[in-house]
Amino acid sequence: MKAVIESTFADEVLMAPELVVVDYWADWCAPCKQIAPILDELDREYENVKFVKVDTNDQPGLAAQQGVMSLPTLQFFRGGRVAKSLSGGKTKNALKKVIEELA
Repeated sequence: MKAVIESTFADEVLMAPELVVVDYWADWCAPCKQIAPILDELDREYENVKFVKVDTNDQPGLAAQQGVMSLPTLQFFRGGRVAKSLSGGKTKNALKKVIEELA
């Protein structure tokens, strides 16, 4: 999964034509570490969905701009807007359901 920073967020996420899943994470967050391999699997399974990650340790301003209050947070962007936001650990099936709804 590609890492995005404040200067690349607009191009990579807001301007993207496809559904974009943004994973806000930190290296100290245990649930973030648990969900990471699931997101990697989904990234390989869905060619029409873009998966990116934001390291909130390195990009606290970006996380704050996007209203991220807890980790992990997943935001699903369509057409430059948040279509859905999820916080906390999720199962692969729960995430697939959201992607199927939005993709």
